[in-house]
Amino acid sequence: MAEHAEHPAYPVGLRLTGRRVVVLGGGQVAQRRLPALIAAGAEIVLVSPDATPSVEAMASAGEIRWERRPYAEGDLADAWYALIATPDAEANERASAEAERTRTWCVRSDDASAATAWTPATGRSEGVTVAVLTGRDPRRSAAVRDAIVEGLRDGTLKAPHHRTRTPGVALVGGGPGDPDLITVRGRRLLAEADVVIADRLGPRDLLDELPPHVEVIDAAKIPYGRYMAQEAINNALIEHARAGKAVVRLKGGDPFVFGRGMEEAEALAEAGIPCTVVPGISSSISVPGAVGIPVTHRGVAHEFTVVSGHVAPDDERSLVDWASLARLRGTLVVLMGVDKIGAIAQTLVAHGKSPETPVALVQEGTTAAQRRVDATLATVAETVRAEDVRPPAVIVIGEVVTVGPQSARRNA
Repeated sequence: MAEHAEHPAYPVGLRLTGRRVVVLGGGQVAQRRLPALIAAGAEIVLVSPDATPSVEAMASAGEIRWERRPYAEGDLADAWYALIATPDAEANERASAEAERTRTWCVRSDDASAATAWTPATGRSEGVTVAVLTGRDPRRSAAVRDAIVEGLRDGTLKAPHHRTRTPGVALVGGGPGDPDLITVRGRRLLAEADVVIADRLGPRDLLDELPPHVEVIDAAKIPYGRYMAQEAINNALIEHARAGKAVVRLKGGDPFVFGRGMEEAEALAEAGIPCTVVPGISSSISVPGAVGIPVTHRGVAHEFTVVSGHVAPDDERSLVDWASLARLRGTLVVLMGVDKIGAIAQTLVAHGKSPETPVALVQEGTTAAQRRVDATLATVAETVRAEDVRPPAVIVIGEVVTVGPQSARRNA
């Protein structure tokens, strides 16, 4: 190999399904490499006196065949590919020589220069396999691999589908507001969209990253005409999808947590439009966490309940059993309840909740404008007025409000 060392390796993808692959050595190298070989469908024979617990589990599960012995001449017979990774240098040399004689592509973990093949740094994203070779600098290979895969996943590396993309709608949960808190899949679908219909509470900063050809529609400004607002949005989704566009419905939080996502999914199903649902990080958990409030905590709260506060407790449209909620000992998280919090607090107290129950209001959670205001059920209505707390805000009611270092500093 030395006389050819100046030449680059020739990249190729091995199709190993149903083909014999021999792995010599059951240590950490085998533990890292075996999952990819199993995923490739190879018929794997492991030759090693011992193995790590993870490798042994693969053998116990029938994913590989394990021969518990050292390497012996002839082990590479009929093998298409071999991985040599034993701690015995002399055995590695003999196995490498056998691979050369039998023309079996061979990777050596102890001496890359003596191998006939190198393992690239590999990553996968949505059906794309990225394999990077940088000669004998594996750390650089891994860094380049990670940068490419991350770019494909979050959409910063633009590589849209051209042959397999199917027009349709993706209902994407954008998370609580911070653009970094959208899911990897959600960000990628945004990067591939032709049309984005966005809610006011979606992560607005992500819209600035979209290519110029993408049509961005503010859902609040869709002409409603004779339709209700939601019906008009449903019709816009269907219209653009039927025009052959890849449409993203970008919503705040999660599409199915007070996001009316199921109404849109049902409308699309009735229209025969393909629909993909991409879950998002709900503000009910993430916003309290962003200010140091755990919705559950050992010895404090073993459950949490999320309710909508967009209608008052005495409104006939309310579906919330406030009396039952007042009896719970856990955490109560109220979304869309800033203007009704006074009535909500009075109702909870009237049904037995202590007036001194701690309350935290987190406005614009996870964004640069985030702020936290603390109160109790007895004082929260006046606090909201005095502090001018405005939507969007997440309201947390319960003893967890007093847990954590940030709460300790506030009470110091």
